[in-house]
Amino acid sequence: EVLGKIAADVFPRLVPSGIQDALDRALQGEVVQVADALVPKHSAEGHDVWESCTFAPHRNTEGEIVGVIGLVRDATDRHLAEETFRSIVIGTASATGSDFFPSLVRHMASALRVRYAFITDCDDQKHAKALAFWKGEDFGENFEFDIADTPCEKVLHGEICHYKEGLTKLFPLDTGLADLGVESYLGVPMLDKAGRVIGHIAILDDKPMDRDPRAFDLVKIFAARASAELKRQRAEADLQAALEQVRSLQKKLEAENVYLQEEISKEHNFEEIVGNSKALVEVLRRVETVAPTDSTVLIVGETGCGKELIARAIHSRSKRSHRPLVKLNCGAIPTGLVESELFGHMKGAFTGALERRTGRFELADGGTLFLDEVSELPLETQVKLLRVLQEHEFEPLGSSRTLRVNVRIIAASNRDLEKAIQEGRFRADLYYRLNVLPITLPPLRQRRADIPLLTSFFVERFARQFGRQITGIAQDTMDLLSRYDWPGNIRELQNVIERAVVLLQGSVLKLGSDFLPMSGVSADRIANISSGTIVAASDGPYTLEEVERRHIQSILEKTSWVIEGERGAARVLDLHPNTLRSRMKKLGIERAISALDSSTAKSRGQQATA
Repeated sequence: EVLGKIAADVFPRLVPSGIQDALDRALQGEVVQVADALVPKHSAEGHDVWESCTFAPHRNTEGEIVGVIGLVRDATDRHLAEETFRSIVIGTASATGSDFFPSLVRHMASALRVRYAFITDCDDQKHAKALAFWKGEDFGENFEFDIADTPCEKVLHGEICHYKEGLTKLFPLDTGLADLGVESYLGVPMLDKAGRVIGHIAILDDKPMDRDPRAFDLVKIFAARASAELKRQRAEADLQAALEQVRSLQKKLEAENVYLQEEISKEHNFEEIVGNSKALVEVLRRVETVAPTDSTVLIVGETGCGKELIARAIHSRSKRSHRPLVKLNCGAIPTGLVESELFGHMKGAFTGALERRTGRFELADGGTLFLDEVSELPLETQVKLLRVLQEHEFEPLGSSRTLRVNVRIIAASNRDLEKAIQEGRFRADLYYRLNVLPITLPPLRQRRADIPLLTSFFVERFARQFGRQITGIAQDTMDLLSRYDWPGNIRELQNVIERAVVLLQGSVLKLGSDFLPMSGVSADRIANISSGTIVAASDGPYTLEEVERRHIQSILEKTSWVIEGERGAARVLDLHPNTLRSRMKKLGIERAISALDSSTAKSRGQQATA
């Protein structure tokens, strides 16, 4: 009976589109499904419905197709839920940040056909703050409220609450419900990962709200989405607060640093002493204590720690500051000239003394004499120095006239003087005279907190010196500098920064580990160097003198035993050529002449004789 008929004749309520094709295919032997076919005004209330249809061929006992079997399911709820979900998702897809919550409540109210919708943030389960409020035709002002005696109370304690009608009678103390004419309510809590309530979503209407499972499911889905967004916004707010705190602390530290530097300059006159570490502050306090006295000061510390700066600070804070601070590096003067440098000489006192020379003690009369590397003084000179310390008088070389002076002595050494006494290289009585007011300078590795300040100080200094525009220092560079042990201490840091500024390409200072040639030197080895011995990689312990001898010899070999000039060993070692020759003589360093050198020299001699 149905063969040859069209779908509209058999299913007059179905939209023919797609159904006729499905029936034709079923009559050809296929099983065909049609999803969500629209049936206009098919419900009892006259609303459109969606039905899912399945058609299969009906066969007789002989296997012939004699008809079609059809199964029709009501898909209206699922279709509407999907459409509602899609509508909300599309509506909020482009909303981010502070726009997300307003977009969500507006599209939820529209899709679920309710008058009101709002989202709250709740931390303490006592008070709630609206993040967005849709008020029927426009957004209402966000508000805060106590949750007690409101329909939100149970929700913000973790329950899903639905009130079909009579809301104002159920919660008479919540006067805002009557003002809005609210009749029904559905609230879903928003939870974090730990299950704690952090807020809630609520939809409200001015007419009764039936229990609709699809609405419940949708609100729960978007409560989870809103929870994720709220957590993200909270995390972002926490991050911004932390960054603001960091910026505030940074400004505070910068202000404190400026204040400290001003105080140091004002109270100590230590303009070039940079840092605020505990170790440095203790040294500066010690300086303030010893500066007003006339007692002898002994400054002990590794090479490059700033012993001269401390000596200058002591002098500038003393009552002798109006007189000169005279300096002498005892290790940089050849042994035969040390006495002349200290005490002066008369004309003709020795070969080359063509005129009278005023010594450092005489120059420092009324002021301060700073003796750096005092441990390098020859023993015979140590005796004369001791006499000056005891009697305040001396005779210049080649003179019988005794000169009296009023000089304060500040001595410095990077050696262990007590060990030098045990080895017979330094006089004990001189040590006791010098060590009246000792000051020990910590190496830079023991005041790492000062490295960023020192780095910035040197960068600014050399940027001005070389006319460079430097806007900052890379963080990885600062981390590298802070981790490095600095065997050469502040002097090494200064040299590294100077080289980095000279070679800088760009405006941000960056440098790699190749700028730190001694990065493999550990703090333990540095401590051994300071105590007078060093443990070699393959040999036993060496004395500091042996280490110095080997180091100078290795540099001489690398420079082909050239001492002076740009490529000479003296330039590499940062020594005066005469000082290097004196050290070589003292340490017994001589160039070994190879057989080839001997034959070459002999050949040249024969040629010269010829």
